[in-house]
Amino acid sequence: MDSKTGDVIRIIISIIIPPVGVFFEVGFGLHFWINILLTLLGYIPGLVHAIWIIVKK
Repeated sequence: MDSKTGDVIRIIISIIIPPVGVFFEVGFGLHFWINILLTLLGYIPGLVHAIWIIVKK
């Protein structure tokens, strides 16, 4: 699978459930737990963080 195609799939998953998209990108790392916290505080901060993590890599 092409890297860009994988990124698009992870972004679509992140729109539905942000922590899952981050998990597919970095696993159970620090960013995953930060994203869980941000998503619990509000959907939008979790979504922005997830997309940022996916695009950054």
